[in-house]
Amino acid sequence: MSKKKLQRFAELTTFPNVFQSLVDLRGKWHSDYFHNDNPIVLELACGRGEYTVALAQRFGEKNFIGIDIKGARLWRGAKEALEFKLANVAFLRIPIETMTNWFAPDEIAEIWITFPDPFLREGKARKRLTSPRFLSLYRQVLKPCGVIHLKTDEPNLFAYTQETVATERGSLQEAIDDLYHSGKIDDVLSIQTNYERKHLEVGRTIRYLRFSFLP
Repeated sequence: MSKKKLQRFAELTTFPNVFQSLVDLRGKWHSDYFHNDNPIVLELACGRGEYTVALAQRFGEKNFIGIDIKGARLWRGAKEALEFKLANVAFLRIPIETMTNWFAPDEIAEIWITFPDPFLREGKARKRLTSPRFLSLYRQVLKPCGVIHLKTDEPNLFAYTQETVATERGSLQEAIDDLYHSGKIDDVLSIQTNYERKHLEVGRTIRYLRFSFLP
């Protein structure tokens, strides 16, 4: 492991906006961490936390939590949030599979999934963040009609997610198969992660889905 990574891992332990081991915040994020009743939005597999930080800057009336297991990446977003003095941001360095240990039913208003690993091999389908396994977790923590957003450059994941939403009693609200040529780019959808910038540089098409679960 590089010296830089070791330094970042050590620094993460000092960040007040980062949690790496289970603490008693399940059902208490509003009262014990954010100290407000504003909606909570998650960014899953947040990487460097670009969406988490950018959304928090745009929407001071909402709270944002980025989740990733990669500490060296998450460090960047957490550090920026501290530098920008964003009180409406937190980060969890945890496996996404454990999210129900951290959030109570109806505690989350919205979820963003930005450029996740598509796990294209059939035997890896269970690891896709829009597989039935993960959608079941999201259903447990989302408020009724809570919204999930997916941005991806991978057409197979885009198609798979639409099929899975249908079979899992979801409600597909919007499907854009070429975001940057759709005329629907706005201040939120134009936020770009490091991965998105790289995909655009080589001419990849960016796709977007928005969906929720039926009661």
